Amino acid sequence: MTKVAVVYHSGYGHTARQAQAVVAGAAGVPGVVAVPVPVEEAEARWGELEAADAIIFGSPTYMGSVSAPFKQFMDQSSKTWSRQGWKDKLAAGFTNSASWSGDKLNTLVQMAVFAGQHGMIWVPLGLPPGNNTSTARPTDLNRVGSYLGAMAQSNADQDADAVPPPADLETARELGRRVGEMAVTFARGRNNLAA
Repeated sequence: MTKVAVVYHSGYGHTARQAQAVVAGAAGVPGVVAVPVPVEEAEARWGELEAADAIIFGSPTYMGSVSAPFKQFMDQSSKTWSRQGWKDKLAAGFTNSASWSGDKLNTLVQMAVFAGQHGMIWVPLGLPPGNNTSTARPTDLNRVGSYLGAMAQSNADQDADAVPPPADLETARELGRRVGEMAVTFARGRNNLAA
């Protein structure tokens, strides 16, 4: 079985909903086992990250960056970094903020640089932007218009049971599916090389 780990932090539950959608998308790929790993549990579950074929990172965007708990997780990975323990694993990312922009791109860039330092292979969203023409709708996939990873927008005055909206959750599900499919392909290729 191909393993996909989804490591995330969620301050108010919105990013957790996004993470659930990413996990569902990856788990829907035949041959993939996908597991959510809240950053609060990451240190105790480091073995699952080591065994994963792909790690998808998720954090809310706070002040134009990943949240402090997610940054702490990044810093805790330094021993893994020093021995390049995640080298050649697939990586991807997702984020959420209350504002349409909220400088979410910076959060995804921070995750991509983090993955690059670990020698990982970054998987972008792979969807065209939605909701960007006069005939488009806010229910389009990738309605926020990201390429690097999945973005969601959640109104600050709504609880996690109401937002992110379905289009953003479906976009997150598509990211999980894409990474899951690519992880199966990469795992098959590694197995063929080892044979």
